[in-house]
Amino acid sequence: MRRYGESAASSPPGAPVARSSDWATLGRLLPYLWQYKGRVVAAIVFMVGAKLANVGVPVLLKNLVDAMALQPGSPATLLAVPVGLLLAYGGLRLSTSLFTELREIVFSKATQGAARSIALQTFEHLHALSLRFHLERQTGGMTRDIERGVRGIESLISFSLFNIVATLIEVLLVLTVLAVQFDVWFAWITLIALACYITYTVLVTEWRTQFRRQANEFDSVAHTKAVDSLLNYETVKYFNNEAFEAQRYDESLQRLRQARLKSQTTLSLLNAGQQLIIAVGLVAMLWRATQGVVDGRMTLGDLVMVNAFMIQLYIPLNFLGVIYREIKQSLTDLDKMFTLMDKEREVADAPGAQPLVAPQAPAVRFEAVHFAYDPARPILRGISFEIPAGKTVAVVGPSGSGKSTLARLLFRFYDIQQGRITLGGQDLRSVTQASVRRAIGIVPQDTVLFNDTVEYNIAYGRPGASRAEVEAAAQAARIHDFIASTPQGYATMVGERGLKLSGGEKQRVAIARTLLKNPPILIFDEATSALDSANERAIQAELQSAAQNKTTLLIAHRLSTVVDAHEILVMEAGTILERGTHPQLLAAQGRYAQMWALQQSGGE
Repeated sequence: MRRYGESAASSPPGAPVARSSDWATLGRLLPYLWQYKGRVVAAIVFMVGAKLANVGVPVLLKNLVDAMALQPGSPATLLAVPVGLLLAYGGLRLSTSLFTELREIVFSKATQGAARSIALQTFEHLHALSLRFHLERQTGGMTRDIERGVRGIESLISFSLFNIVATLIEVLLVLTVLAVQFDVWFAWITLIALACYITYTVLVTEWRTQFRRQANEFDSVAHTKAVDSLLNYETVKYFNNEAFEAQRYDESLQRLRQARLKSQTTLSLLNAGQQLIIAVGLVAMLWRATQGVVDGRMTLGDLVMVNAFMIQLYIPLNFLGVIYREIKQSLTDLDKMFTLMDKEREVADAPGAQPLVAPQAPAVRFEAVHFAYDPARPILRGISFEIPAGKTVAVVGPSGSGKSTLARLLFRFYDIQQGRITLGGQDLRSVTQASVRRAIGIVPQDTVLFNDTVEYNIAYGRPGASRAEVEAAAQAARIHDFIASTPQGYATMVGERGLKLSGGEKQRVAIARTLLKNPPILIFDEATSALDSANERAIQAELQSAAQNKTTLLIAHRLSTVVDAHEILVMEAGTILERGTHPQLLAAQGRYAQMWALQQSGGE
């Protein structure tokens, strides 16, 4: 559910997206690569070696062709052709391939290492962002951005360093040979053709990048809708909306198709223009070389060398448009991932924050707390109460009164606008978030499980717990017998978000997970709302036992679950209307007494 708008990670197509310059994006990538500077230097050396060997091949062919101006049948001919040509040519070709493969072997660790570091850093940063970001985000589009960003790192390094830079090195070597070996016009023709080719490629590719970027935006939107629809499979079925979902998905695919058609049409235009420039350049070079042979200024070997140089240059340049486009796209994809990394943390540890230092069951205090998700709609209005150490305080009230917000603030998913929350006398904002969350265990109202085994989901409360400890927690949550009755026992897969389990079974897994964590502070947010009465009574006894000597916040709708609390708070519209024990509140004949009477009579 996206309550406060859409995230920047999944902006609608056509919306302006703030992007860093390509050089800035490249500059952010370089430090990750420079961690492997030895491998980077070695890869560059091997790349230069491969290009030197490659340029040496036409030079060798020229010398061999010129050296073969011998009389037919001469023994020297038999020696020159099979030995000199085959061995030297094969040696240089082998050197080119050998240097290229050595470059790949040496540099692959740097490429994969950089991709791993950036992906991990992005993943960690996303987990560090506030709950607001994750409520607003569109999972499908965001995961697509991360996936393309990681893939873009490999493409960017491969294309920019080993194609563009390598080709430029080869061009410089060829221009040097042509200028030294022949007249300067050979170098000028080559240089002019290359300049026209590169200018045309860059201009057209820059123009058509908008279509590629638009196609990617529509691709993300289509993927988001598909993932969202499949995640809500049951809801789609409940309302018989398969055709509606298919229509929404098809509309996205249609926009994607049109954007891709534009991209393909402009690609054909790019390719045609490139071939025209290549053809003109080749004709001009070969015409001048042929004239040189006719005039006696050049040998037949020189003609062969010029032709070989042109072929070697224009074959990689033929893919320059594709390479440049991929580099631009990789930079765009990488910039999107860096944009995710640049998302500021709404809730961050204060500079120099220390871990929470608290007794076994620290007291919890809310002091004149004001909070709003949106400034226009206040949720809590000056709430003040205390949960004494080792005691249980229950909060009841109608939906929307701010009960679950208390739990979110205690976990510091959000920061309050006014007031103070303390644990063991320490301001929540002055200690580290990790230490606060280690000290708190929660059974949420809406239980979401990992698509893994039952054992994994229970053990998630304390990774590394033994099987015996997991089973003990399951028994306390009254779910062990159910698990044992399934064919695969604790290895049973629970499905996406735990959909293979009933609501009550999921809730009992969540209870077992929290009992296994065994923290000093407990939050039960409608912890038994999905259970039948018999199981609720049995588990309620276990929860009361687990809450012994622990500071507990009990959020409930069913008043029968809070009668034993040390204090009950009645909330409405973000304020506390009444407070006291169950008997005191009944005797007061106020809002609590009305709610109790309604529930006892079977009303809502």
